[in-house]
Amino acid sequence: MMKEYKRGAGVLLPITALASPYGIGSFGREAFKFVDQLLEAGQKYWQVLPMGPISYGDSPYQSLSAFAGNPYFIDLERMITENLLDVNEVEALDYGDTPEFVQYDKIFKNRFLLLRKAFERWNKRCREDKCKETEAFDQFVKEEADWLEDYALYMACKIHFKQWEWSRWDEDIKYRNDQAMAKYREMLSDEILFWKFLQFRFFQEWRELKKYANNKGIEIIGDIPLYVSYDSADVWAQPQLFQLNDRMQLTNVAGCPPDDFSDDGQKWGNPLYNWGKHEEQDFYWWKRRMKSCAQLYDLTRIDHFIGMVRYYCIPSDKTAKSGWYEKGPGIKLINAINEAMKDSKVIAENLGVAGPDVDELLEKSGFPGMKELEVAFNGDPKNEHLPHFHQKHGVVYIGTHDNETLKGHILYEDSKKLQYMMEYISAENVSQIIRKMMRMLYMSVSDLVILQMQDILEKDNKARMNFPSTVGGNWKWRLQEGEFTQAISKELKELAFIYNR
Repeated sequence: MMKEYKRGAGVLLPITALASPYGIGSFGREAFKFVDQLLEAGQKYWQVLPMGPISYGDSPYQSLSAFAGNPYFIDLERMITENLLDVNEVEALDYGDTPEFVQYDKIFKNRFLLLRKAFERWNKRCREDKCKETEAFDQFVKEEADWLEDYALYMACKIHFKQWEWSRWDEDIKYRNDQAMAKYREMLSDEILFWKFLQFRFFQEWRELKKYANNKGIEIIGDIPLYVSYDSADVWAQPQLFQLNDRMQLTNVAGCPPDDFSDDGQKWGNPLYNWGKHEEQDFYWWKRRMKSCAQLYDLTRIDHFIGMVRYYCIPSDKTAKSGWYEKGPGIKLINAINEAMKDSKVIAENLGVAGPDVDELLEKSGFPGMKELEVAFNGDPKNEHLPHFHQKHGVVYIGTHDNETLKGHILYEDSKKLQYMMEYISAENVSQIIRKMMRMLYMSVSDLVILQMQDILEKDNKARMNFPSTVGGNWKWRLQEGEFTQAISKELKELAFIYNR
């Protein structure tokens, strides 16, 4: 069943990239200010990247939980006003010396120092004075127990075992022996409470921000990876749902075969789902996951939609070239997702080599697919990403977090392709391409158009968010105070008016 998606425009800017004095964006005043800026610019959508707690590599697509939120986004200034932190404590720490980029090593070291101080004071206050948040906290823990209990214990054990992944923990807790689970719950009770407290704060603040945005007429587009990380509470808590051997080791992992973008293919390393087990349980885990997304976002973009139709299996000890395709769950999973999402909407990331089977499932799902202008201008007028092939029920971008910025792309584009691009968008010279491309995007018949903030600001590849298949140096770029100017806001608002967005 196809759902209606209101015609509009939006901006892709992850929470991490919001301007903030504390090294990384948060749900604080900078987020509320950005909502106001979007409203002023005539925008109807704000797209963010996955908001889960990150691990090694800092990728939001390799999260420690499919359900939990990133503690980095908790507002420190709010904790100051609530006397959980002192302003001098907050300002005394080093959050990095490069305002344009997140320095994750310093954030990891110092952010948790403050969050632990805040928790200790909150916990003491609640125990002694029965603070007003006690009832709300208890209610949150009860409502989210389905995932929160496992996640909090997982994080407490992870700290206990010096940040090792769960497969290296002691055998009893690695295999979730009943006696071991009871032992660690008692031994690490304070640490478990700390991680529950962080999730309580995260969801409390996010819901207030989303409500503020929705009241302004702005909808939030969230993003989730199809696959979860091996080192995650999800895999540790329910290993039967993934392709692991009796020793809880990975057998086959996710990735994609060699193609025009990668001669060797890509080996992502995520555990593949045991789809048979999921089907036996009527996709209960997926229904919980998507119901959670429906509560967090107005629209949810599912990364790597192709993997629902067919997924690429790579033996854990082989390269991507040794992989093969297996059939995915298809319409059975789509039906489960639609059942869980109810009125909330989904966007399918169907980029790459799709094929008729993917197109067929996309049509059956009712989800809009995606097009990217950055890959449209290869000189072939039959390229499906060109605007004359766009469909009303769709979402179009210049590029996403995995692409070069448009300016960076232009600098290295083949001269013949660049000439075709300029002729198509009626650009007289290279300097006009970005603004002309933005206008072309707004002209599209597609319901939704989304621009990366980096492209709006005409940033080069120093501001690129991610280089796929690389670790380190990604997910760092940040918006600076004052860069989203009134002149740019006025330009976007005029485009939105002209093209009925």
